Amino acid sequence: MSELLARASRALGLETVDSFPPGHAYARTRWNKAYFDIASDLKPDAIETTLCEAIANTPLVFGEIVNPTPRMQRALLAVIEQRLRRGHGAPLDLAQLLVVAYRSAHTVETVPGLRRAILDASMYEPQVQASAVLAFLADAPAAFGVIEAHD
Repeated sequence: MSELLARASRALGLETVDSFPPGHAYARTRWNKAYFDIASDLKPDAIETTLCEAIANTPLVFGEIVNPTPRMQRALLAVIEQRLRRGHGAPLDLAQLLVVAYRSAHTVETVPGLRRAILDASMYEPQVQASAVLAFLADAPAAFGVIEAHD
């Protein structure tokens, strides 16, 4: 009886989830339920959209996600790019969040070469690692996922 009640509760969205459903492409992605109120009846795309919106609004919550999806990483990269354009100084705190996320081999690389850049700077202090990540992103051929159109 209690198992039936638990399934009904999940189906109605009365519970909060902290991961995508089993079998999902990013089933290893986890988030801290204390920071994200994700109803159990949401579809995976809606879950990811909700998490990306949270990152865009409060980028430090990215640190509460384990194995962030490429879309979540792009949301953080967009905030980094925006802060750099505004000239508010280097967002080292946000770059450090990427460094921490890439410590997991299960984090999918969003920008080609980013994992290698992080590994190459791994022997340095966190501030230096974050600066190296920002330098790498600035030099990336299509920095921050911006695609240049060619005729």
